[in-house]
Amino acid sequence: MADEVVKEFHVHGVSVIEVAKNGGAVTYSRNSTYNRRVTTLTDMTLSGPAAGTAFMVTRYSPAGTATRGTVNNCANGYTPWGTYITCEENWAGYFRRTTATDNAQRSARELASFARYGVAGAGRELWATATATDPNDTSFARWNAEKLGASANGSDDFRNVANTYGWNVEIDPFAPTSTPRKRTAMGRFGHEGAWPGPVSSGKPLVFYMGDDSRNEYIYKYVSTANWDPADATRGMVAGDKYLNDGKLYVAKFNADGTGTWVELRFGANGITGGNAAYAFESQADVLVNTRLAADAAGATKMDRPEWAAVNPANGEVYFTLTNNAASQRPIAATDAANPRFYNDARTDGTAQRGNPNGHIIRFAEGNNDAAATTFRWDVFLFGARSTADAANINVSGLTAANDFSSPDGLWFDRNGLLWIQTDDGAYTDVTNCMLLAAVPGKVGDGGPKTINNTDGAATKAVPTFVGAPLGDEKLRRFLVGPVDCEITGLAQTPDRKALFVNIQHPGEGTPVANIGNPSAWLSHWPEGGSARPRSATIVITKTDGGTVGGDES
Repeated sequence: MADEVVKEFHVHGVSVIEVAKNGGAVTYSRNSTYNRRVTTLTDMTLSGPAAGTAFMVTRYSPAGTATRGTVNNCANGYTPWGTYITCEENWAGYFRRTTATDNAQRSARELASFARYGVAGAGRELWATATATDPNDTSFARWNAEKLGASANGSDDFRNVANTYGWNVEIDPFAPTSTPRKRTAMGRFGHEGAWPGPVSSGKPLVFYMGDDSRNEYIYKYVSTANWDPADATRGMVAGDKYLNDGKLYVAKFNADGTGTWVELRFGANGITGGNAAYAFESQADVLVNTRLAADAAGATKMDRPEWAAVNPANGEVYFTLTNNAASQRPIAATDAANPRFYNDARTDGTAQRGNPNGHIIRFAEGNNDAAATTFRWDVFLFGARSTADAANINVSGLTAANDFSSPDGLWFDRNGLLWIQTDDGAYTDVTNCMLLAAVPGKVGDGGPKTINNTDGAATKAVPTFVGAPLGDEKLRRFLVGPVDCEITGLAQTPDRKALFVNIQHPGEGTPVANIGNPSAWLSHWPEGGSARPRSATIVITKTDGGTVGGDES
């Protein structure tokens, strides 16, 4: 079992690779000095306000300044100095913590933190159950978050190890021997990504972040230091300057189409030692328990916030809200920013109640300043079946040529075209996950709209704000993936002549009982025949050598 776990340690994480275009083909440069794997075993530096605090003390790092590895890396971000940010999403389930025995060993504050992040159970991969032959090898034991040692601070076990995960991790792809840094100033939650706002000399740097879970929040980080273009070549040194010291905010969407960024700061906005749900002790505590701080600040719970994208033309920010379910947002809990509750009946008659198709929200910062604390917002697009009720469900007027569900990935190309990727399980009775292209418009190009929700005898009218309908000309389906895949991740060459798109886990819905029977697999993509399905990156070019996506108009 130990050998199998070690294999799993190595396949989790991030790859840095170099590719080259040779003629019409894009190939992997196998001998590049930049090629690198960052895995669960890679040494990591903890940086920022939570580093070196009691929250981070482990047997591996009694000083609380280091940890090992990164896991469940979802989307990403990039910095003006050329480094890469990988984001730790659903990390909590990897840790073992047997509540029947461990709860009695922990403080009320620890239990509140564990409950808010979901650190409990056997650990979904069972890594902590493997046994090392070397007693000094803690690579398995460090996935056990139980209090097992006799120390007062956790320096003889891994009771605090879960606190070292859930961060943005900065990697310098151009320095392959450099140590990645976990940036604690940016908060700890289920990071989907970290997308930079407009970069201007003499102004702070801004990063937008989503917490990928239903009823979680949208965040913004604003650096204390103002941007100096001379830092564009300084790598991790620049990261230390801009990402270790700043203000962390959470979004509150008001019913009148305005919004507020509420600072997550110890001693302000309900984030105090007297908070009834969780008694905060310091700013490091706020950053380690960001979700609890956002709860205390009264932020708006969103329908699963995932990717963000910033329009290069005007700095407006778009966020995908992938979906929600009736069990987690009942009709009474709908609000202006999350306004729909409906039954999306599949073709087999299965009921899908709540907001199973999701939507895309967008906002414009006050005075066009990314560091502002106020904004205006509307809903850019609502996912829906084209056949759904146009008044209250298919509010964006989607047609059979561009209807979609569960928006996830979101990216602007250099020409201002917005690309939308789906991670869908609701509309897959009709089609597979897809990639669409949209002309973005701007906040306020539509107007107010009242959505009338119903759930049996319960009804609720929700006033909201919606963008102008796009029609088939301004929203187009670009490609549809293989069955049971997710379309995720986009990149484009600077000349816009090659588009890179990831196809993830095709055929993942194959029943476990059929794993040994290739003829029963739901997908054999990309090789076809009886081949095992594999994730892959596809490269799309035009036969005439032109730009992919054309010119926005």
